[in-house]
Amino acid sequence: MDRLVGSGRYPGMTQLHQAVPLVERQHALIEEMRARAPRFVTGRVLAERTGTTVRTVERDVTRLRAAGVPVEVKRGAGGGYRLTMPAVVPPVSFSPGEIAALVASLVALGPYTSATAAAALGKLLTAFR
Repeated sequence: MDRLVGSGRYPGMTQLHQAVPLVERQHALIEEMRARAPRFVTGRVLAERTGTTVRTVERDVTRLRAAGVPVEVKRGAGGGYRLTMPAVVPPVSFSPGEIAALVASLVALGPYTSATAAAALGKLLTAFR
């Protein structure tokens, strides 16, 4: 699998300045599907909501699915994309190293790009205390 972030000198590696918009867009896609679950959302609607194209949505959904995000794809009339995760997620335990990785990622991407990112950072930082 290709690394997400790199120097740009190696094929298949995304530079950090390219990764930030990608992560923000994928977060927006997940949030749009989550808000509409269990209904399907068309690629056109997702493209409009994220300010991209249907093709970009298709590529982002492919990348999310490859990472294990539970996105269902339905072709044809009444189709689109939907997130198949439960409405309530059970508690998750993280090791101190995992918390550090998540905090570093949120800080690097800008924890205030969304209310959910800021809330997640707050919970992770509370775990450090």
